[in-house]
Amino acid sequence: MSKKEIGIYIIKKILLFLASIFLLSVIVFYISRLAPGDPLVSYYGERVEKMSPEEHDWAMEKLGLNESVSVQYVKWLSNAFHGEFGISYKYKMDVLEVISGRVGNTMLLGGIGFVLIFTLALLLGILCAWHEEKWLDKIICQVGTVTSCIPEFWFSLVLILFFAVELHILPSSGAYTIGKEKDVTDRILHLILPVTVVVFGHLWYYAYMIRNKILEEVRADYVLLAKSKGLTKRSILFRHCLRNIIPSYLSIMAISVPHILGGTYIVETVFSYPGLGQAAVSAGLGSDMPLLMAITIISALFVFGGNFIANILYGVIDPRIRRGGVGR
Repeated sequence: MSKKEIGIYIIKKILLFLASIFLLSVIVFYISRLAPGDPLVSYYGERVEKMSPEEHDWAMEKLGLNESVSVQYVKWLSNAFHGEFGISYKYKMDVLEVISGRVGNTMLLGGIGFVLIFTLALLLGILCAWHEEKWLDKIICQVGTVTSCIPEFWFSLVLILFFAVELHILPSSGAYTIGKEKDVTDRILHLILPVTVVVFGHLWYYAYMIRNKILEEVRADYVLLAKSKGLTKRSILFRHCLRNIIPSYLSIMAISVPHILGGTYIVETVFSYPGLGQAAVSAGLGSDMPLLMAITIISALFVFGGNFIANILYGVIDPRIRRGGVGR
């Protein structure tokens, strides 16, 4: 595979990435503008009812709501290219300032959950594949199936009731105790329950996928050949099978980004954790379009960016994928 073909493959992925971001921004912008709710109420509150017609028109013009939705989108897109996402209707401050204090919290919560999920999923997948159809494999499969069916919001409420309300050993909400924002121990305590929900809500789903990928590899023809040459089960699994499932493992990780990010947003809302998820719910309910659009774009960057990176890595690891990408 020449450098030119690799370059074409990467460029096509970049164009697909940008097109996906653009299409999503159009859809969300139009839906948010046409949805029920008055942005003026979000910005001015009850004062809107006391406005004269002239004041109402002036307020509409100030927020750029007096023009058609298409014109509003073009202006928003132009400003977004220059890094200007407007003023949040609810917080009365620059959208980027609102997000800057929250995106780190979401990345911390989601990032820790992501690492734990795929570390534990790989270990569980290996353990189940090693003991295929034995009692340990069956127990883990049954328990995993049950835990994966528990709604995240319900599991969150159970943990809050038990550990925060009854035992008083863990905080029930927030990212830190007021006045202790620089206390690392306090922040860790506030992360325990949300991270637990994120991990248990997704762990078995991906562990089961990895288990099946390993078992598919174990049944491949080369494994029979390796056994006939006297290689041990441990050597075959860890030196050959696991190495061969790396592309599939990366693909599963890429697919998981929107799933885990969505779960993180739900958990943030239940635990009142000050992240992008909580802000998105607040922006949606309050018709805060500038804040909602900015969060949508950032979320899309996480989702599509993760898939983009994984596809590039996948193409490097498995040349068949790269050839297929170039040939289309």
